Amino acid sequence: MATISNIEHLFAGGLKSLEPEGQRTGIYKRRVRGTARVETLGIVGDEHGDPRVHGGAEKAVHHYAAENYLLLGEAFQQCVESLVPGSLGENISTHHMTERDVYIGDVYRVGSVVLQVSQPRSPCWKINHRFGVERMSMLVAQTRITGWYYRVLKPGNMQVGDDIVLLERHTQRFSIEQFWQVQMSHRPLLDDLAELAAVPGLALEWRRRLDQRATWLRARATSPAGANPGA
Repeated sequence: MATISNIEHLFAGGLKSLEPEGQRTGIYKRRVRGTARVETLGIVGDEHGDPRVHGGAEKAVHHYAAENYLLLGEAFQQCVESLVPGSLGENISTHHMTERDVYIGDVYRVGSVVLQVSQPRSPCWKINHRFGVERMSMLVAQTRITGWYYRVLKPGNMQVGDDIVLLERHTQRFSIEQFWQVQMSHRPLLDDLAELAAVPGLALEWRRRLDQRATWLRARATSPAGANPGA
């Protein structure tokens, strides 16, 4: 066990309309004062505008590295004052935990809660609308500063200042950044896809998608057209 970081900011909140089209979103979080109760579906009182793609047991708690806001501020100086912890809709904000050193399947104790890294966050167009700029979500994806989601292994309570303690690590290879390196590769190695899909703790939906991609690539490699592209 090792203490990795501590909670600097904690956020949750209700729904709000997203300009200019009025879609309902949970990206506008509010600071949690005092203790937050965390259950299987996340922080009690947190809400999501589109439950088809946000929230649920495999995306119960969203963690985002505070360091990433410096990178975003350099790229989008017109909204640098708004690029502060909590503004991308995360629940937990810290320093010293980034996509480079958080790994798929990691298990952490935070307060009395036990969390497991289930998958990266997939940035969407709502980030652009939130700040009124184009291509911010694309930059987040391209630079792999997406943040990550936890599933809740043990419900409990957490608050600002609580230590984040690493309890288990199932892979030394597939950090969040390395996950995206494989996923975003035009022609990933089949062994990489298989090894990533087999990491304990990876969300089942991502496991299915990686397996499907491996099947497709394998079929292309063995087909006459795939074996001889110039034919």
